[in-house]
Amino acid sequence: MTLPLLVTPDVRAALDQGRPVVALESTIITHGMPWPANVDTARAVEAAVRAGGAVPATIAVMGGAIRIGLDDATLDDLGRTPHARKLSRADLAHCLVTGETGATTVAATMICAHLAGIRVFATGGIGGVHRGAETSFDVSADLYELAATPVTVVSAGAKAILDLPKTLELLETLGVPVIAYGQDDVPAFWSRSSGLRAPMRADDPATIAAAHLMRGRLGLPGGQLVANPIAPEHEVPMAEIGPVIETALAEAAALGIAAKAVTPFLLDRIMALTDGRSLASNTELVLANARLGAAIAVELARLIRA
Repeated sequence: MTLPLLVTPDVRAALDQGRPVVALESTIITHGMPWPANVDTARAVEAAVRAGGAVPATIAVMGGAIRIGLDDATLDDLGRTPHARKLSRADLAHCLVTGETGATTVAATMICAHLAGIRVFATGGIGGVHRGAETSFDVSADLYELAATPVTVVSAGAKAILDLPKTLELLETLGVPVIAYGQDDVPAFWSRSSGLRAPMRADDPATIAAAHLMRGRLGLPGGQLVANPIAPEHEVPMAEIGPVIETALAEAAALGIAAKAVTPFLLDRIMALTDGRSLASNTELVLANARLGAAIAVELARLIRA
């Protein structure tokens, strides 16, 4: 059967010609920021990918189709959608058949990117093992998608609101390569260091691209997680953000907020408690990940042509 993919002409041409393409998620547009900052940020991220020599492909579900790339009007419509669904592996198909609008999380974006033939995906931070997961069993599907779908994901690490040691442990169990870019420690989203040593390190995009292709040759399932630290001038060090995260977590617990509602609530509270500093850092780290994603995609295209 024909896949329900609607690919923009520029993305289609790039894929057909073997030029570099970088997938981008859409939950940052619908659930990460208010309008019009969400659309402005999405356009800035796309521009960063283009400046790096690749074609951006923002992914969303709209009108019964998986949109691979959004034109300006469609991006603006998505940014103004008040009740878009937050899609992961479990609800992607249901949203397609009901015709609702859905924004793709890391897991759903990986699935859609792979269906379209896109090998690199740049995001902000991945989901992971939530604090208290030993009783709540709250673990993001992103981790299992990384173990199953052959896409290299560039992020600033797992979101710092999570249990980072348990997240790294589960990624190791699932056989997902975690590669810190340019440093030995795993970054913690707003902070350059989580205090946890990375299993692997890479200092250039070509090494990451070559590892992606080698995994395919070896027949290994799944992708790679590239942990790209935020620039020093934009970080909120863990010593500062840590107490803020604890306050937001306590508020969420007191209000009984759970499941998919947890992360948006925590990010909103942390933004308020830091007077917007966390949001500014979030924007900068997404832009940095888009630039690195473009560089990796360029190297992948070069190696495939060679």
